Amino acid sequence: MDNINIDTLDNIHLDVLKEIGNIGAGNATTALSQMINKKVDMSVPKVRILEFKELSDILGGAENQVVGILLAVEGEIKGMMMFVLETTSAHNLVNLLMGKALNTFEEFSEMDLSALQEIGNIITGAYLSSLSSLTNLRIHPSVPHMAIDMAGAILSVPAIEFGKIGDKALLIQTGFGEGEHKVFGNFILIPDVKSYGTILTSLGITA
Repeated sequence: MDNINIDTLDNIHLDVLKEIGNIGAGNATTALSQMINKKVDMSVPKVRILEFKELSDILGGAENQVVGILLAVEGEIKGMMMFVLETTSAHNLVNLLMGKALNTFEEFSEMDLSALQEIGNIITGAYLSSLSSLTNLRIHPSVPHMAIDMAGAILSVPAIEFGKIGDKALLIQTGFGEGEHKVFGNFILIPDVKSYGTILTSLGITA
């Protein structure tokens, strides 16, 4: 399956990758629900494959401030993964966890930042765990790193790795919760070129 890469994927391959995105986001939502001890509803995820340069626009523009959790993926799949929230969603997520009034947007305290880091660890871990279970592949995430900065600055970190990774990303966008307090999150998976083939082969999908 070495001849399969992100540029030669057909609709069947894309549907499989989208379903992996749906299941991964669903498992991450379940993990979040258990963490805050409340039922968390999830909107149907939107799953797309984009050129990396398109991501900053999806995140509200290069100068839009976001919270990003970034980790490296090693093992039988290699690449990078990010979980990115706009700051409004990040505040609501922390408020939900800490039992604060929603739509309270004070500056993040040390405790808030610690909670955000832990949420990011759990959500990204649940996503990668579901990917590992579905594909039966060994996946080893690095310790996640969190940053609060402009989208362009946060995206520059994986951009520097282009020589080792690729210029396409699998984007899974989903919403947690209800109404005006809904939290919108973005999972961004950037496998290296060979890893797309590895994922699809593990699921019995051939060229």
